[in-house]
Amino acid sequence: MPVNRNPTVRQRRLARTLKELRTAKRLTLAQAAQQLACAESKISRIEAAQSGIRIVDLRLLLDLYGVHDPSTRGGLEALSREGRLRGWWDRYSETLSPLYADYIALEADASDAYSIETILVPGLLQTEDYTRAVVRAQIEDATPQQVETLTKVRQERRSVLAREVPLRLWVVLSESALKHQIGGPAVMREQLDFLVATSDSPNISIQILPEASEVHAALFGPVVVLSFPETTETDVAYVDSLLSTLYIEEPDEVLRYAKLIRRALAESLSRTESVALIERIAKGMV
Repeated sequence: MPVNRNPTVRQRRLARTLKELRTAKRLTLAQAAQQLACAESKISRIEAAQSGIRIVDLRLLLDLYGVHDPSTRGGLEALSREGRLRGWWDRYSETLSPLYADYIALEADASDAYSIETILVPGLLQTEDYTRAVVRAQIEDATPQQVETLTKVRQERRSVLAREVPLRLWVVLSESALKHQIGGPAVMREQLDFLVATSDSPNISIQILPEASEVHAALFGPVVVLSFPETTETDVAYVDSLLSTLYIEEPDEVLRYAKLIRRALAESLSRTESVALIERIAKGMV
């Protein structure tokens, strides 16, 4: 197969998973190559997402790596078949940064998302006017077209919450984020009302970390951990800071952030208490 100089997120996920499966079995590149009767360089290219892999070769490697569960094998085969497909977000490639586009691609395939937000309502739960206000604040010289495009992208991302098998979303939201009137009182009131309405969804959990908590939300996030339906695939984390966004896939590091999220959930109000608090804050918006 020709060298892939611009692999999709799905191709990179499959490549990473195959490498992790091989190393978990303590198999060398030479042993994997022997299974396919090919050169070691071919295995290296596959694991670097520089080359695709035929389904027949994928099945042989999964046999070697001891992956026999039909569901897991089917998921990895789907990654291979759909690897070259581009998502709806590619229509906006001139506007989206590569890192943001990669995040959307991962989010689209994820089964679960765990989010800690310290300043803003998470993107998947933002109203259009709230998003517009956020974009204008974050991109000072944004044109009206850029604002509308980025708002549209954020709304399209929400489709993962309404698909046949919806994304399961767990959110820990700082109480202070509810009180910061992004876009003004009317916009923020609409946003809070939307959070209350959304909280009824069985696949969405919103918990508030109160200001009275001994632990400040900033100690936890902002961070998002994404999990995938394939049991062989490791989670990934995105960590936002003032100057950059970090993409983390090293298992021990991702686990560290997963533990932070579990601690934040334990420190937060229950779902029922959180909704009641959001409603009280919304009533104070005039």
